[in-house]
Amino acid sequence: MRVLLQAHLDTEKTNEIIRSGKMPQVMQEVVGAFKPESSYFTADDGVRTMFVVFDMQDSSQMPPLTEPLFERFGAEVSYTPVMNLDDVQKGLSQLK
Repeated sequence: MRVLLQAHLDTEKTNEIIRSGKMPQVMQEVVGAFKPESSYFTADDGVRTMFVVFDMQDSSQMPPLTEPLFERFGAEVSYTPVMNLDDVQKGLSQLK
């Protein structure tokens, strides 16, 4: 299932990682674990935020993917099932 993960990153914890010079490496490790279809980074409500779209094969993937975000970034995380245009069209074709 295609899923959108949204993570708001704690400012102080993220600042510590940036100051240490490890941000590129840590971000590559964390985001790379998702094997994302796409990933985006912005500020949302004044907080560093990342959006990752990926294929979740099983809900048991949530702990190993999410824990690094909690531990390293003090993140607040949400998961939302999402569709691309092909998915929407496939679903609509099943309506009767």
